[in-house]
Amino acid sequence: MSSRPRAEMIEATRAKLIASARLAFARLGYAKTSMDDLTAEAGLTRGALYHHFGDKQGLLAAVVEQIDSEMDARLDRVSDQAGDPWEGFTRRCRAYLEMAQEPEIRRIVLQDARAVLGERLPAQEHCIDSLGRRLQALAEAGIISPAPSQALARLVNGSLVDTALWIAADTAPGQRLEQALQGLELLLRGLRTKP
Repeated sequence: MSSRPRAEMIEATRAKLIASARLAFARLGYAKTSMDDLTAEAGLTRGALYHHFGDKQGLLAAVVEQIDSEMDARLDRVSDQAGDPWEGFTRRCRAYLEMAQEPEIRRIVLQDARAVLGERLPAQEHCIDSLGRRLQALAEAGIISPAPSQALARLVNGSLVDTALWIAADTAPGQRLEQALQGLELLLRGLRTKP
């Protein structure tokens, strides 16, 4: 048996577990998801889960990483489709807050992952670095006032994440999002060097 089919088998097993967990976590939440039910639904054993992810938390981290990656790709498309860098940046910020209302992102990324994995998620630093590069490019283009890009990225990211958590906890969908988008417009307007 060559290593290629084994590697493909390993990846297929991981993908099955992640897909099954993603559905279960979105539907039931992390706490109510049974590892036995999850692995049975995937047609695998609990041993496979332990082998590939260590434990249920490790599986949640893999699911969050997958969703974060998909969110990043969506946000990149939003930025890329804009008419100019500033519009791309503002649309990206708006889109991130709008994602907070999507059931899967709301439950898995903004509620369960924070409760189970803690405040600093692995993808958080990647997001801050990406945001820092975008802010640096905006400053170099004279669109925003020059500022230390990493510090500014942490300030913007922190406000977006905290606001997304607030939106995700909304019992009247849409109300907090509308308020957040109004506040975001004011906040972002303050970054611009000229209207």
